[in-house]
Amino acid sequence: MRGLVDGLPSPHPIGALLPALYQEDGLVQRFTAGLDEVIAPALAVLDNLPSYLDPVLTPEDFLPWLAGWVGLALDENWPLARRRRLVAGAGDLYRARGTVRGLSAQVELLTGSPPRIEESGGTVWSPTPGAAPPGSAVAGLVVRVRETPDRPIDRRRLESIVQDAKPAAVPYRIEVVSA
Repeated sequence: MRGLVDGLPSPHPIGALLPALYQEDGLVQRFTAGLDEVIAPALAVLDNLPSYLDPVLTPEDFLPWLAGWVGLALDENWPLARRRRLVAGAGDLYRARGTVRGLSAQVELLTGSPPRIEESGGTVWSPTPGAAPPGSAVAGLVVRVRETPDRPIDRRRLESIVQDAKPAAVPYRIEVVSA
């Protein structure tokens, strides 16, 4: 009989866990050895579960599933190290969601360079009573990203990232500046 993963020994052989009477029985030991081959991959995964939950250590084919746990859709065209950093930093990104810092971090992950973000603040106030308030009461956001010939910007993806990361009711404009 061939196991699911040839040559993978069971870290916890069933035959060794049986009472002494069955440990000396050849038929029982061969039967449990067959079961060991079948369950060895499952036991190996369970023994290494913390490694599967760490974005730095998880197998590459498990990373998209792990990203799904934190609501991320990974781009397979990105280098593996970049995808791992994104999944590892998802908690920090979500904690800063809706802020300039959070938007800047997400855009930088997408483009590879930090954006310049200008916001109106959307509030007006004055420290001096009766004075004209500075600023604008209308909220607004401008995101400027530098594009280089060796690093072109996927504009649809950038639009999607900014739309998802900005505060919901704030209008925005994206400017892609060529280097």
